[in-house]
Parts: sequence; C-alpha cells; structure tokens
Amino acid sequence: MPGRTWTVRLTGHPDHTVSVTCSTAACRMPPRTKDAASMRRFAAEHIKAHGRLAGARPNAACSCGSAHCTLHENPVHCSGSSLLVLVHNPAVGQVWTLAEVCQTCARSIAHITTLATSKPTLPAPAVPAVEQPTQRAAVPGGFSSPEAAPDPSPGLRRPHRAHRQHRSGS
Repeated sequence: MPGRTWTVRLTGHPDHTVSVTCSTAACRMPPRTKDAASMRRFAAEHIKAHGRLAGARPNAACSCGSAHCTLHENPVHCSGSSLLVLVHNPAVGQVWTLAEVCQTCARSIAHITTLATSKPTLPAPAVPAVEQPTQRAAVPGGFSSPEAAPDPSPGLRRPHRAHRQHRSGS
C-alpha cells in the first residue's frame, strides 16, 4: 500500500495578501487575507488535522521512497515500521508536509515531528468457536454448580453427631 503525503502551502501575492492551499482537493481553504499570522496558524492546524484523521498505517510503504527521497538529501534503503511525520522548516515557514515514511527515512529528514507510529499487525490466531454454556439458574451460597450447593431447604438440618471416643481394644 503506497504511503500517503499531504502538503499545505502558504502563498504570498503581489497585493500583500496570503492564501493557503492543500494538496487534498476536497479541503476548503479560507479566502485570501492580509493577516499572514492567522493564515500561518490555520495552515499549521490544517495539516495537524489531516494527521489526526489519518494515523499511521502498519502496512503502508514509505512515501519518501516512492518520491525518490525528496524529503531528505541522501538516498537510503527504506526499512522499519511506518511513521506519520510532519515536516516543517520554521525558518522558511511556508510549507508543511505530512507523510507516511519508514523509520530509516525519518532519521534522515530535517525539521521533523513524529505524529504517529504504526504498530505491526500480527495475524490473529485462529480461535475455535467455544460453545457458550446455557444459562444456569442461580445457585444459593455462590457455588458454581448445583451439585456443590448446600441443601436449599431452610428448616432441615443435619443431625448433630456427638464426638465419639476411640476405645482401645484389649
């Protein structure tokens, strides 16, 4: 399963307004504005919302490898479990990238925040269907079976046995 990537970009315009775009076409973005600080906050929150909704998938391939390692400088051999990472260089501050990458690529990417780590899926052991016992009637005294329960007749008691003395045979 190919790794997913989202990109949110803050773009300045000649009229001193800014706009936000998202690589997901279905996302609705606010209109252009001159308030760059609020748009920067919106972009950061928007990409984090994608991260909360997406989560890391344990069977996802590294998106970095399929993009020819554009998120980091030196090519590496992809390995390790899948991570959902946020890449954002605060010095540039205009592009946020959310990507499913492997652990090896994640170590090579600068300005990264890990949002989620996938847990490898283990095959569920085949458990035979266990027949559920039929519901039993309540047993007085908390015993687990009617055979072990005391006699429920309240008026009947066992006769008291007197302590017998042992005689020695002479």
